[in-house]
Amino acid sequence: MVNKRHKLIECRESKGSRDLVSSELEISKVYLRMIETGALKPGRDLMFRFSKYFEQPLEVIFPDMFGDDWSV
Repeated sequence: MVNKRHKLIECRESKGSRDLVSSELEISKVYLRMIETGALKPGRDLMFRFSKYFEQPLEVIFPDMFGDDWSV
């Protein structure tokens, strides 16, 4: 089951359209949509770019990747 990343979607909507944000992050809008819906997990470097771009901690933007069952 795919879980949407609601905070990521909210942050993106506050910045503008998917076209704008994907362009500024230098990724395709399809890739951004798939990350937002939880269909794909971004790589580490891209996660840090999201965090810096939205000025939010990784744990807030990607809670599914940093939940209770997440381990190192």
